[in-house]
Amino acid sequence: MDQELLMKQIVEQVMAAMNNGAASAPSTPAGGKMTAANYPLAEKEAAKIKTPTGKPFSSLSYEKVISGELTSDDMRIAPETLEYQAQVAESVNREAFAGNLRRAAELIAVPDERLLEIYNALRPYRSTKQELIDIANELDGKYGAKTAAGLVREAAEVYEKRDRLKKF
Repeated sequence: MDQELLMKQIVEQVMAAMNNGAASAPSTPAGGKMTAANYPLAEKEAAKIKTPTGKPFSSLSYEKVISGELTSDDMRIAPETLEYQAQVAESVNREAFAGNLRRAAELIAVPDERLLEIYNALRPYRSTKQELIDIANELDGKYGAKTAAGLVREAAEVYEKRDRLKKF
């Protein structure tokens, strides 16, 4: 079987599984928060899921990727979808997981290359305290990632106390 045909079959199977039941009535409670009853979102709330570029989830297909109608930006998760997932997690008392999803939503705005640079800068002995503070200020000011910025500031303090900052 040629690779393109195999790829097409895989994408079609995934999309069919994700769209299975998408026509069912949404079950969002009156308060507007997602709960376990809305999960999986791709099946029960597909109409509310959009790509970061604003395209409806239901418009994603292998053919559109191959034709160039969809780009890699269309295939990424949107911050709103991560928030929906966080609400579902909270509804089943998974607060820590919900927090992780919200931090991920904050970081969507940060380019992948910059995220990798930040990740490497956060490794012990890789950065000075000021470099970490500068990263925190960038996350907060440029990307609005306030929670992530707070974590980087906390890391700077902990690294200083534990002598894990870059040595000159």
